[in-house]
Amino acid sequence: MVANQTFEQIGKYVFEIPRTFRADMRVPARFFADKPLLAMLQNDKCLDQLVNTATLPGAVGYALAMPDIHQGYGFPIGGVVATQLPDGVISPGGVGYDINCGVRLLGTHLERTEIAPHLDNLATVLNVNCPSGVGRGGHLRLSAGELDRVLQNGAQWARKKGLATDMDLQRTEENGCLAGADADKVSPRAKTRGFNQVGTLGAGNHFIEVDVVDKVFDPKTAGAFGLFAGQIVVQIHCGSRGLGHQVCGDYVKQFQKAVHQYGYKLPDRELVCAPVSSREGQDYLAAMKAAANYAFANRQVLTHHIRRSFEQALAGKVDNHHVFQVYDIAHNMAKIEEHEVDGRAVKVCVHRKGATRAFGPGSPELPPEYRRTGQPVLVPGSMGTASWVLAGTRDAMTRTFGSTCHGAGRTMSRKKAKKMIRGAQLREELEKQGIHIRPGSLSGLAEEAPAAYKDVNRVVDVVHGAGIAAKVARLAPLAVIKG
Repeated sequence: MVANQTFEQIGKYVFEIPRTFRADMRVPARFFADKPLLAMLQNDKCLDQLVNTATLPGAVGYALAMPDIHQGYGFPIGGVVATQLPDGVISPGGVGYDINCGVRLLGTHLERTEIAPHLDNLATVLNVNCPSGVGRGGHLRLSAGELDRVLQNGAQWARKKGLATDMDLQRTEENGCLAGADADKVSPRAKTRGFNQVGTLGAGNHFIEVDVVDKVFDPKTAGAFGLFAGQIVVQIHCGSRGLGHQVCGDYVKQFQKAVHQYGYKLPDRELVCAPVSSREGQDYLAAMKAAANYAFANRQVLTHHIRRSFEQALAGKVDNHHVFQVYDIAHNMAKIEEHEVDGRAVKVCVHRKGATRAFGPGSPELPPEYRRTGQPVLVPGSMGTASWVLAGTRDAMTRTFGSTCHGAGRTMSRKKAKKMIRGAQLREELEKQGIHIRPGSLSGLAEEAPAAYKDVNRVVDVVHGAGIAAKVARLAPLAVIKG
């Protein structure tokens, strides 16, 4: 167990577990926190998991954890590890079961006062048009050939179907399509689970949320993002549904054999991995990209349903109900990128498990309108709490492989939350705050109660203070559709 005396504070918000802590560590482990967040890290095994990731073959720089860190499968959620190509490994546990779980932020030209009389109806229409829940299917049922095209082309498939705009694609990470995806590397079982779930929300911590921009911290950057105080915006938080979960499960099973083949000795069997350059590594990477493309398409079709919902609920009642895209980011992904390590440019496989890409100003991967500001970084809260829009920084590029936090981070298991919190009471409390709630179930609502999470404002204060993301605007919830 990693104890307080094990690590040292090397910056105001930065702590390090040295490489000498354990003989099998290949790199030091660093994490970001303040004193209250630091105290929470002893509640589970997340720091032990962080140390374990520092043992992965090919790991370079540091094994990193963001202030929303908590225990996950193999990797801690909030973990970032880069392995050097060609011999460094790729690990399904470093991506997670919900491949390309991510957040999309949509903007409008509406202000809170304009939408207030229509908000309850809008929440109802969104709930009807955007299916949610465990195993729930959507309005689309794809043929086998059409599903393969989704897996290959992601949100670009949606553009061809008239469900996306050119701006949507431009303002999506990787333009909504990871090159190198291969539908043939996705199992028949995974595809069966994905035939009817494009354009659906799922359950757990996934949501659609209508928010108001309640405070702007950086007016210039907010303006570049199309944001202003009092503005109505919409967040989508979801991923690759059952298809992505199956892809992860399939390859975890396959990699259990590969670990023995390559002679790896791992401290945790959940860290199963294979060299990126190996047949197993390339197969998983191609399947993971296909699942990621599915998630991009999923959020894109949900965007279409949201636009349709605004039209149905607001046409003839407000002057301009147009919905535009601010940005779409992934926070469960492994990507081949080039970063500076020990003063030289190195090609690495960056695992971001519950962590968000946060590329800084000047990054050529960003749309032209965001190259001066850095990438929009979207950090959702939990129903009754704030969410945040941040901007990527140059410091993040040199210190965290262009990564930052992805949310608040759980402090309580779902099982414990359901025991301690009554869903009906929580809904009543949220509605008293003026938040319109459309829950898939009351037990599911209890699982995702704000009390089950860290203080997202504190998490954001840490990444802002550490310089790995910069505050742009804070969002407050007005309506929440939960799975």
